Amino acid sequence: MSTSFEAPVCGGHLVLALLTCLFTSDVGTGELLTLSEVKDLAVSPAATPCWQVEQFVVAGECRKCTLFEVKTLLACIRTAFVMKINCPESQREEYKSCRSSSMEETLFWRFEAAMISLGLVFAAVVTLRQRALDRLASEKVRKQIESI
Repeated sequence: MSTSFEAPVCGGHLVLALLTCLFTSDVGTGELLTLSEVKDLAVSPAATPCWQVEQFVVAGECRKCTLFEVKTLLACIRTAFVMKINCPESQREEYKSCRSSSMEETLFWRFEAAMISLGLVFAAVVTLRQRALDRLASEKVRKQIESI
C-alpha cells in the first residue's frame, strides 16, 4: 500500500487534485493515488482558459452568440452571450461568457410584468373571496332576522 504523501504542486488546483484523489482509488487493492500522480491527472494549463490564470484584455464587447456558436463554443452555453478577450502573457485569443445589459434589462422587465400580473390576479381573487364571504354573512343575518 502506498503511504507517501507529497505537498500539492498543482498550480492552484488543490481542490481538483483532492477530489480526483478521492475518486481515483484502486478499489480492488485499496491503494490510493499520491498527489504527484493526481497532479498528472489534473487539468493542464493548456486546457484551462487563459482568463482564469492570467490578466486579460477585453478585445470585443459582449454580444449575442450566433446559432453556430451556441453549438460550438462552450462559452456560449451558459448565457448565450460572449466577449472576445486577449491574454497577453500566453498570446491567446479566447471567448468568455458574459451577461449583456440588454438581456438583464429584458429579464428584469419580464420579472416585473410577471409580479404585477400575479399581484392583479391575487387582488382579484381576494376581492371575489371577500364578496362571497360578505354575501354569506348577510344571508346569515337575514335568516336570523326572519326567524325572529
